[in-house]
Amino acid sequence: MPELPEVETIRRQLAPHLERRTLTSVELRDFRWTQPAPPELIAAELTGARVQKLGRRGKYLIWELDQDRHLLVHLRMTGSLLVDPAQEPPHAHARFELDDGHALVYVDPRRFGTGHLMLSTSARDAYLNARLGAEPLTSEFTPAYLRAQARGRTAPVKSFILDQRRIAGVGNIYADEALHRAGVHPLRPAGSLKLEQWTAVKDAIEIALAAGIDAKGASIDDFRHVDGARGSFQDRFLVHMREGEPCVTCGRPIRKLVVGGRGTYVCERCQPRPRARRG
Repeated sequence: MPELPEVETIRRQLAPHLERRTLTSVELRDFRWTQPAPPELIAAELTGARVQKLGRRGKYLIWELDQDRHLLVHLRMTGSLLVDPAQEPPHAHARFELDDGHALVYVDPRRFGTGHLMLSTSARDAYLNARLGAEPLTSEFTPAYLRAQARGRTAPVKSFILDQRRIAGVGNIYADEALHRAGVHPLRPAGSLKLEQWTAVKDAIEIALAAGIDAKGASIDDFRHVDGARGSFQDRFLVHMREGEPCVTCGRPIRKLVVGGRGTYVCERCQPRPRARRG
């Protein structure tokens, strides 16, 4: 699934194509993309709309339209947005024609992505605030915030980091990379971390995300840039998807675990496993 760095990469690449452009034709071919709203209704509302700005919060792309309208696009697992593809790609579920003659195509093999139209800023903010916690790389994302959110929680720290209601935008890849940088085992109960450990985790999350943005995202399966190119962060992984390979820090083989149903990669020398509690 595209995470914060991948979505931010798409935003930066797409903004010059979309901002200050008018949507002259909108074709929405998958009813699930706009559910529960009918796609025909949303297409009619979008046709003729002018894109004022392209923003992002967490993993959501935010199309800020005229008349205080906002299209919230979530790519989920396999969604991508392509500008002027040479030929119509398979699984193209939406097409946006722009007033400069260019076109944007939404592709999603598994059809999990969504596009929700909000008809006011307050509706947009209410929708996002109900689903997203603090955004990394902003002033509200602090060690104190993380410790307060985690207080009393026995779930593994990795599961806590993946909870979008606590931290917006961090997924499986960047959680693994951040916890390795912080020296924290992914199975450590979130509520047991001290403030200095949350400081290390906070810093490591932001370092990992910044590195991902610098590499223009990670392309493991479906993530592609708007021109179809691949990101390169997968070439810089410290632990993720490196099972059996030596840790770049200590040389011990990377282990793969399952935490909260997610494949998880860890060096158990650099990230000591928490001691089991005695009954």
